[in-house]
Amino acid sequence: MKALSIRQPWAWLIASGHKDVENRTWYTRFRGKFLIHASLKFDDAGLVWVRGNFPHIQIPTALPTGCVVGWATLEDCLEGRAVVSPWAFGPFCFMLKDAELWDTPEPGPGALRWFEFELPSWREAQP
Repeated sequence: MKALSIRQPWAWLIASGHKDVENRTWYTRFRGKFLIHASLKFDDAGLVWVRGNFPHIQIPTALPTGCVVGWATLEDCLEGRAVVSPWAFGPFCFMLKDAELWDTPEPGPGALRWFEFELPSWREAQP
């Protein structure tokens, strides 16, 4: 299944349904369900920004890295200036919906851009 590595806390914010836009410097033609992989690197400045701008979001103190934390559906890819969202900075915005945070992350390596991630058979049966 296609996967995208995203630094924490952004991966958690997307999978938990708080963040409906993923900002990228590149355009994608891909549309559909994909896995949200929390990369090994953590965005400390991003965490400070989120806490300052969205104090109502209770971000866990320990966020997993180096694993798939959930999935979402990429509905569209738009230029940043065409998107009205507090999460949109562009230059390209992946418009997301139907995100789901998994109770148990699935360990595995990430990669740049889209990559294939093989899920265990028990996980594939989930909606």
